[in-house]
Amino acid sequence: MDGETHSLEAIINNNLSSKDLDEFNRIYYGRKNHLEIKLKDSSLVAAKDNDFDVAAYAFPAKKESTRPPRIVKVGVIQHSIAAPTDRPIIEQKNAILAKVKKIIDVAGQEGVNILCFQELWNMPFAFCTREKVPWCEFAESAEDGPTTRFLRELAIKYAMVIVSSILERDEKHADILWNTAVVISDTGNVIGKHRKNHIPRVGDFNESNYYMEGNTGHPVFATRYGKIAVNICFGRHHVLNWMMFGQNGAEIVFNPSATIAAEAGSEYMWNVEARNAAITNCYFTAAINRVGYEEFPNEFTSADGKPAHKDLGLFYGSSYFTGPDGVRCPGLSRTRDGLLIAEMDLNMNRQIRDRRCYYMTQRLDMYVDSLKKVLDLDFKPQVVHENEK
Repeated sequence: MDGETHSLEAIINNNLSSKDLDEFNRIYYGRKNHLEIKLKDSSLVAAKDNDFDVAAYAFPAKKESTRPPRIVKVGVIQHSIAAPTDRPIIEQKNAILAKVKKIIDVAGQEGVNILCFQELWNMPFAFCTREKVPWCEFAESAEDGPTTRFLRELAIKYAMVIVSSILERDEKHADILWNTAVVISDTGNVIGKHRKNHIPRVGDFNESNYYMEGNTGHPVFATRYGKIAVNICFGRHHVLNWMMFGQNGAEIVFNPSATIAAEAGSEYMWNVEARNAAITNCYFTAAINRVGYEEFPNEFTSADGKPAHKDLGLFYGSSYFTGPDGVRCPGLSRTRDGLLIAEMDLNMNRQIRDRRCYYMTQRLDMYVDSLKKVLDLDFKPQVVHENEK
């Protein structure tokens, strides 16, 4: 991807140093020191040999006298596709699985407890084409499809919980499709699944040609390592979506995404939304985005009057973690595959809730009453005019 900016971090580190860099880090990231964790030499060698980046950062909590630390290692993987989109479906999928397995192996040897991929990680993001053939062939069973079977073996091998976003084929209900995150336990069992709550209808992201809004609510999955939830892609634009995962007790919320840097893209919002959700809901968040350009065999338009094209634009990666205090780590590259690891102490969630009292002061009763009025067919907005008595 010649000519593309590597990362925001690269721009900053190339232009700031000493006190200016410390001040930027303090103001932007929330701390001067990123608390980078040393990785195993074998991990660095594997990353170099297989052409992906790897980095790790710590999110410690204050020591308590009544609770021991709850240290969890969490990893996220961002990557590009591995075969041209005109190749047979099985070849494309197997190429991605083979490529990503090498990254999973590094996560495993680094002791990652929970691992999450980007949205629909085992396929190209083909919904921009609005073609049903051949892209619907990527759909598979959430419970026992080939991708889940592949990951179950790795979950057992590394005692790792894995969150896998796939195109689900609902074989029990007329073979319809869903955008689904499958949560696989460290025992290899499927704990459950969550279907994407909010479906975009904008430009190339008119995904309702393939699947509609999910019907699984806001589930939180109680794993051996902590309570996790999955806010899939477009759901990050909806603050109530984030909120409900927190109300259901989530300690870590993943946001597997596929979003672009083009004119109609979201890059300027990317560094804000998952971070803001961590702050307002007092939990850890992980924002994961795919990488690269994906060119399709046939041209398509974006309903914007511009010429037809064969790709959406750059998927800009930049995956990152944020703690409940709002402190975040540097992101991965905009252009390269990568593994990002966070060593987090989940005790921080309650510490921040005690300190900031956001849950105590959120006034759910008031908003429930207001929202009921909004849904009334005769709703009248509460607007006060200057001369109104």
